[in-house]
Order: sequence, then structure tokens, then C-alpha cells
Amino acid sequence: MLKSIFIVLNCIYLIPCFGQKSVSGGALKPEQAVMDIRHYTLNLDVSPETKSYKGFTEIRLNLTSSSGRLLFDLDSRFTVSRIWVNGKTKAFTHKNNMVEILSDPAYAPGKMVVKIEYGGTPMIAKRPPWDGGIQFTKDSLGRDWIAMSCQSDGAQIFFPCKDHPSDEPNEGADVIITVPKGLVVAGPGMLIKTSSSGKKSTFHWKTNYTISNYCILFNVAYYKVVTRSYTTVNGTKTPMQYYVLDYNLPRADQLMDILERSARLLEKYFGEYPWAKERIGVSETPHLGMEHQTNIAYGNKYRYTKVGSVDFDWLLHHEFGHEWWANKVSNKDWAHMWIQEGICSFGDALFYEDYGGKQVYLDRMKNIAIQTENKLPVVQGEVVDSRQTYQGDIYGKGAFFMHTLRYVLGDSVFFPALKGFINDPKYTYDNMVTTNDLMLYFNTASKMNLKPLFDLFIYSTDRLSITVKQTGLNTYKVSLGNMDMNLPLEIMTDAGKQKIMVGKKAVDIKSTIIPVIDPDSYYLKKLTLE
Repeated sequence: MLKSIFIVLNCIYLIPCFGQKSVSGGALKPEQAVMDIRHYTLNLDVSPETKSYKGFTEIRLNLTSSSGRLLFDLDSRFTVSRIWVNGKTKAFTHKNNMVEILSDPAYAPGKMVVKIEYGGTPMIAKRPPWDGGIQFTKDSLGRDWIAMSCQSDGAQIFFPCKDHPSDEPNEGADVIITVPKGLVVAGPGMLIKTSSSGKKSTFHWKTNYTISNYCILFNVAYYKVVTRSYTTVNGTKTPMQYYVLDYNLPRADQLMDILERSARLLEKYFGEYPWAKERIGVSETPHLGMEHQTNIAYGNKYRYTKVGSVDFDWLLHHEFGHEWWANKVSNKDWAHMWIQEGICSFGDALFYEDYGGKQVYLDRMKNIAIQTENKLPVVQGEVVDSRQTYQGDIYGKGAFFMHTLRYVLGDSVFFPALKGFINDPKYTYDNMVTTNDLMLYFNTASKMNLKPLFDLFIYSTDRLSITVKQTGLNTYKVSLGNMDMNLPLEIMTDAGKQKIMVGKKAVDIKSTIIPVIDPDSYYLKKLTLE
């Protein structure tokens, strides 16, 4: 069963359906580098009938140095009608997915408010969430159902923004959405206000937390809201809400039970739920799922499995795990996306260990090792866009690397370091991270130089080279060929399993049987017998 589940997951992660060519990140434009985004307000009137919306986005920012122009990313499918900068209308151009607002003299450093009025039909999703866009679809009763996803495509397919992972709005976002009456809008953060006028209803959602652009989205359906109180590991009472299609309401309690179990597990290893002052939120969606902050998308259709004796939803657990790894700890550049995907996937495996037992966990990691492709390094460079970085190994190989690191350091060092990193203000919320940040933190915690380990498994496609050379009838020498550090290695001999430190200098082994190297698969390895 575990092998089947992993193969399904791996196929999902690898779906190469990026036909619409929109992209996020890459080289940061100099004109955008001097903009520090503080807050977004989206105020949109959505028409399911015409599959379009219109309204405005207001952007509060700090300009850190003078600039002759402001640049914002916005899909050219939209028509921009007017722009104001600090309350004054401004001339602009909108072409090649870029809004340019010129000024002579140059804009002076300081606080700015830019309001962009626009409308049109946003990119329609071809195969969400991998090839993102908006879904104007229908539920099983033929009623309107709208969902959004844009991680790989970038939020510019929905609203004008600085579309780069290195800059999230530090003061959060307001999402004010008007829809035909009867429909319900689920958005990020907390629902501040609802109002109705004529045949329309307006929902005002607000988050005060830092939030990534691709999480500033909303879902619309004939939802019912199921709420229960969740008490975090630190004692904070937080509302847990599921926006469920009305006809699936009888299924809500079981899903909430499963979600609560996942929350307990993730808090055990990673610390308190990161958005405890707002809410734990899930919305039922027509696409499989996405980690939208405080409003994760869920479309796994209640297909639960058993892990040990408990019900488990791999999709729900994985997307919820991203509240820690992706939303709280965010990569500074898409090059380091493995941090959020790989460590989140490692968190998936921890559920199997806690509820299924150690052998179930080890079997899962063995399957990941078998499926690892190693066609590209996990980190391909320091400036990589969302399309370039996306490959299956950022999930599987990233998770397996954490498994390796756990083995090398031991649980007593590894788990406190992992929890320490994700609860250190230097690496969370407003502060984005790179692989080097993670490595240096673990170096300090372990009092080891782990750079050779990171270089081999994260920055290259090599496997750990292990040579076993028979030197006599019952004697062998074991050595590492491409690792400039000694590593713990389990070796099965006629005397049983033993754990020894091995490096480039060969270690002597006695055994009446051929030694079995790393039988529980803690390393991605290439074994040579001489």
C-alpha cells in the first residue's frame, strides 16, 4: 500500500503541464528591488456568468531609493483603466505583462500608495493547481463553483503585484470580494464583514500576517461553514473552520477529526500552528489542493486511507504541513523551493512513523529512494524561476535528505534543531531563507561541518559512493569515495547489524557473509563491490 501511495504522489508532483508559460520569480528587476511591499488590498466584483471580474488593487509600499518608474507585474489579459499614486492619477503603460508608471522628476524614497483599477477575464486554469489560473466551474448540482491557484504561474495572473518570492507584504492583505447573492467567499485570514445589496453579497477577508502572493486568493461556492475550537500546543484557542460544499456537510466532522490529528502531529515536531491568532482554515475546491495560508485548498474527495488504526488524508496533511514549511518558512528565491516541499514531505513521513511504526516509516523512505530520479540537482542555482525549479526531486529527494540528516545527527540533535529553525524569528514570517541558512543553522546545532553532505545531495546529482573490497576469506574494507567527512554507516555482517563511522580512509570489517551496506536505506548510494 505504501509503495502505491508513493508512486501516486510522485506522479502528481511530476505532472509537466505548464503550457500557459506564466512564471513567477527569476531575476529581480532593479526597479522592483527598491520596492518593499507592505500591504495589498484586492477589491473585486466577480461575475461567474461572464467569467470575469473588475475592481482595483491597492498596493502600499516603501520605496527605498528614488526611482524614475514603478513596475508591477500584471497579466496582459486584463485591461487597466486608471492608476493613482498617492491619490494623484498617473499615466501608465501595460504591455508584456508589466504595468509601468513613469515619473519626472523621479519618485522620492518613502511610503507610497498605488491604486490600480482593472478588469477582464483572468487566465483560465488548464490543469490546476500545477497549471494555474481561475476555475469557473460547477458543483455536482450545477451551481457556480470558483477556485484559484497560481503558485507556479505567479499572482500576476490575478492582480497587480511585485511577483517575486523574496518580498511578501509584511502587513498582510485585505481581500474584498463581491459575488451573486447565495454564493459564499472563503479567503485568507479572518472574515471581517459580510454585506448584501440587491442581488450581490460582499465578503471582506483580512490577514495581518505576512503572506505570500500566491496565497492571496479566494474560493467561491455554496459553502456551509463548520467551526470548532482548537487549542494549540502553546494553549492558544484558535478557530478551526471547514468551508464545505453544502451537500457534503455530513462529511465535515470526520474531515475535521483527521485535520485535528494532523495538527497535533505537526505541532509536535514543528511547534505551534503559525497563524494561531487568526484561524485554521480549509476550503473544498474542484482542484486537488494547495497550501493557501489559513485557507488551504482541499479537493481529495474524502479518499482516506488507514495509517496504523487511524484515518489519514495524505493531501490534507501535506497541504496543512505547508502552513509551517512554505507559509511560515518561505524561500527567498524559487531555487530553494525544496525547503518547503521537501521538509513538508518529510513531515508527511513522520505521520507514518508516529501512527504506523518505525518500519512503516523506513519502508516509505526506501520507496522514495527508489523513485528518486537525480536528473537535476535539487538546487539548480541561486536565481531560478518557479518553472525551472519545479521537479519531483524537490519533494522526494528533499524529504529523503532530511531522513539522511536525521540519521547522521541522531534524533536528539536533529529534531530540536529542526524545531529551533522554524521557530527562530531570523528565518520566519518576514525573513525569507535559503539552503545556506538551513545548513549553517544545522552546523551550529550539531557542531559539525555539514557542507559536504549538502553539496552532494542538494547541489549535485551524485549518490554517496561506497566501496566494499574483499581483502581475505572473511575480511573486507569499506570506504566512501566522494564524501569529505566521516559518516555513520550501518553494516550487516554475520554478527548482526553494526553502526560504524566510515570515511575515505577504509575501515576493516570481519564477516563470514558478504556485508550488507545500509540495509535500512539512510543514504542515496552507489555501491561498488570489489
